[in-house]
Amino acid sequence: MRSHLLNDTTAESYRRSVTDGVERVARKLAATRGPFTGVTPAELAPVIDAVDLDRPLGDASAALDELEDVYLRDAVYFHHPRYLGHLNCPVVIPAVLGEAVLSAVNSSLDTWDQSAGATLIERKLIDWTTARIGLGPLADGVFTSGGTQSNLQALLLAREEAGTTDLSRLRIFSSECSHFSVQKSATLLGLGHEAVISIPVDRNKRMQSVILAAELETCRAEGLIPMAIVATAGTTDFGSIDPLPEIAALAEEYGAWMHVDAAYGCGLLASLKRRHLLDGIERADSVTVDYHKSFFQPVSSSAILVRDRAALRHATYHADYLNPRRTVAEQIPNQVDKSLQTTRRFDALKLWMTLRVMGADGVGELFDEVCDLAAAGHDLLAADPRYDVVVQPQLSTLVYRYVPEAVTSPAEIDRANLYARKALFASGEAVVAGTKVDGRQYLKFTLLNPETTVSDIAAVLDLIAGHAEQYLGENLVHA
Repeated sequence: MRSHLLNDTTAESYRRSVTDGVERVARKLAATRGPFTGVTPAELAPVIDAVDLDRPLGDASAALDELEDVYLRDAVYFHHPRYLGHLNCPVVIPAVLGEAVLSAVNSSLDTWDQSAGATLIERKLIDWTTARIGLGPLADGVFTSGGTQSNLQALLLAREEAGTTDLSRLRIFSSECSHFSVQKSATLLGLGHEAVISIPVDRNKRMQSVILAAELETCRAEGLIPMAIVATAGTTDFGSIDPLPEIAALAEEYGAWMHVDAAYGCGLLASLKRRHLLDGIERADSVTVDYHKSFFQPVSSSAILVRDRAALRHATYHADYLNPRRTVAEQIPNQVDKSLQTTRRFDALKLWMTLRVMGADGVGELFDEVCDLAAAGHDLLAADPRYDVVVQPQLSTLVYRYVPEAVTSPAEIDRANLYARKALFASGEAVVAGTKVDGRQYLKFTLLNPETTVSDIAAVLDLIAGHAEQYLGENLVHA
């Protein structure tokens, strides 16, 4: 069994196995004709259940043959131009190269003696990102598994900075369109989801700062503590960006921690045309970024950034077997001192390789392309009498609803839109997402693929209309 360990004597076997795997994936990517096959759980589950994990196949080639049936054939492929579903991006090749390197070397980014240069590369990228944001000379941060973890850590820091042990007095303010991880974090932090005050949004789905101000004043009048304000720079449903300067001013006035969830909108940090949309983010106390969304990185590649590195002490614990206190005095850079995780992958390498090969302008150009595409898609939807589109996008998301002229029942239209989404997914021709707006069923394009065209959007809209009309035709006849 030692022949399967990666070391100096098995380097050639490693090369052959990885090359075989890469070639198979490359062939699959080149031959993909749709984002999905339409396979159902009922169809695929028996194939996977039939695998006897206690009877190994013996070699990598056989395992790759099997993988075709249990995974590769029916995977959802984000690189296809008609994958328009969730916040999943096609990935850039330099990042995939970085993924291959980091997996093989397998550095752990908790302590210096497990990572060495990897620690310094991650720190360099944190400094690069905080500089792009404009957080100042005391800024710091650490890579995380994703936006949910980053938001949790930010609110942990805010809770500790609030300076009270009476958690029942603490309140968090976020828009009604903010990410669900805000409520989840409040629960995990012992505050309860009811500690989150939901602020209504305007017609462009941006937090209403006037209402926020009134809620903050009520909070103060009731003897409660405004622990944090979470501004969203790119909501999941609409890509909307809250009014950051106004929120920053209110955070300063009421002594609240300002956190900006820029998991989606962080691509604007590299944008050549839209960086101004993040004006005000430099006043935040903490910022979430997901490079694996708008920087076109493989999952996972994210970070939490803070204005004042001293705040990260709230996540610091020392263990004699890992990061004893003496290492601080010795100035040994242990990333675990900043992180909620202990063992942690060298995910920063993917971004490093991307910047060294493409540069930030290259990434920004790709993100600008999908934002331009969304603008063109909005015009297409607005001119199409079959559809109602909710808001003009700031980023690359479009929320819309099929509205047949002959049908007046909102509930029946809901069912038609839901059916169309499911039928489209089952066909494998395209993947779109769904959400609700004011209680009604809507559909959603999340555009993160620069290879997607306006023609692709138009074709998918025709497919959706066809499925919806089929549903209505069958059901209205029987009604």
